[in-house]
Amino acid sequence: MKQLSFTSMLRRSLVHRRARSLSALVALTVSAAVATALLTLYADLNAKLHKEFRNFGANVVVTASASSPLPPNALAQIQKAAGTDALVAPFAYAVATTDRGTSVVVAGTDFPAVQRLDAWWDLAHWPAAPDAALLGDHAANFIADEHAVKLTYAGKAITLAGAGRLKTGGDEDSRIYIPLAAFTQWTGIGPTVIELQVPGGAAAVEAALTRLRAQFPTLQIQPVRQLVEGESRIVDRTHSLMYGSVLLIALTVAVSVLATLSASVLERRRDFALMKALGGSQTQLMGMFLLEALVLALAGVVLGYIVGSAAAWAISQANFHTATLPRLSVLPLVLLLNITIAAFAALFPVRVLRGLQPAALLKGE
Repeated sequence: MKQLSFTSMLRRSLVHRRARSLSALVALTVSAAVATALLTLYADLNAKLHKEFRNFGANVVVTASASSPLPPNALAQIQKAAGTDALVAPFAYAVATTDRGTSVVVAGTDFPAVQRLDAWWDLAHWPAAPDAALLGDHAANFIADEHAVKLTYAGKAITLAGAGRLKTGGDEDSRIYIPLAAFTQWTGIGPTVIELQVPGGAAAVEAALTRLRAQFPTLQIQPVRQLVEGESRIVDRTHSLMYGSVLLIALTVAVSVLATLSASVLERRRDFALMKALGGSQTQLMGMFLLEALVLALAGVVLGYIVGSAAAWAISQANFHTATLPRLSVLPLVLLLNITIAAFAALFPVRVLRGLQPAALLKGE
């Protein structure tokens, strides 16, 4: 009979006081949804942010000099030392004369490699022809005919097919880029600069720098500090923002649930007093009340996990163009968060229950 009364009171609280129960359920669902979304995004946030940073170009530059040229097969050796997933592009430079008699920097490079490394460059399309010339936005002003680009270096002339303009807002705008094979055949100069994009944060870049410097002690190997430090700083701040968001939402929800449960206890003081008068123990009363909060917390976790997983998928798809699938690994953390919120919110109402005086309440005092 006691079990029946216990269950009946619980059902009455959740069903007959729909407004109070729904208010607490919505708050706990919001908490679980936000936590699920942020924790799901957090699980592969590093990979997604590092992938986005790869679009900003090189974060390590290897430079040779006349006294310390690049060794034979340097590109493959540097690729191996930096890691198979690093992006590598070679560059060779020379100052040539245009058909207008103006000096201009000409760079020989591997266009497919640069396309992967510097996907952020602003141009209509990437050149594919072996005699193509990609004109920087400023350098194009020094060319008489952009379709037939005529250049001279050390008395040796070359005519290239203009493949469009390049605009970056940087030094690239003042250069003309041509295929490395055509550049070397024309000038006799091989690559002197190799740009790399090492994936991962600052630690991964530092590890790659250590390997490269150990293997190539005569070369100048420097990180692009602004990019490396900026990536690390943004990743750390994003993590902090996500932690702070979860904490703020949890505190807000705890206050909301606290108000709801407190009002629920005050409304049912006579019910609890009657149970005490009929022999219900203090432990049973508090157990029933905590079970009510637990049921709401569990229902909130189920609904919040579904909503939060959908939100994480939508956010990831909109911002990173890749879907983030639901992760069961976040469910225990979300469950722990909601139970903690419900338990914290129940502390004050439980104190009220302990102080109930059945005789006074039943007399209407």
